[in-house]
Amino acid sequence: MTAAQMRAARALLGLDQRQLAEMSGLSLPTIQRMEASEGNVRGVVDTLTRVVEALDRAGVELIGEGALSPAGGRGVRFKEAAKESARESAPRRD
Repeated sequence: MTAAQMRAARALLGLDQRQLAEMSGLSLPTIQRMEASEGNVRGVVDTLTRVVEALDRAGVELIGEGALSPAGGRGVRFKEAAKESARESAPRRD
C-alpha cells in the first residue's frame, strides 16, 4: 500500500485521519506517519494489516501494481458490494 492509496481510500470513504485510526485500532500519530511516507508505507506488518482490514471492512479495495484495472497502475475503488449499497441509498432522480 502506498501513502497516496491510503489517503485516496480515506477520501473515497469521507473519513478523516482520526476516524481511520479508530476504525483500525491505531493511534492518530501512527496514521499521520503512515500517510506522510513517500511511496510504499513502511511499518510493522501488523499495523499495515490493521489499516488494510479496516478499509476492506468499510468497502474499499486497494488495487495493487499489476492487478486487473482498466487504466493500470495502483489505486483504490469501492468493492462491488459497497458500490451496490451506495447506488441503492443514493437519491433517485425521477
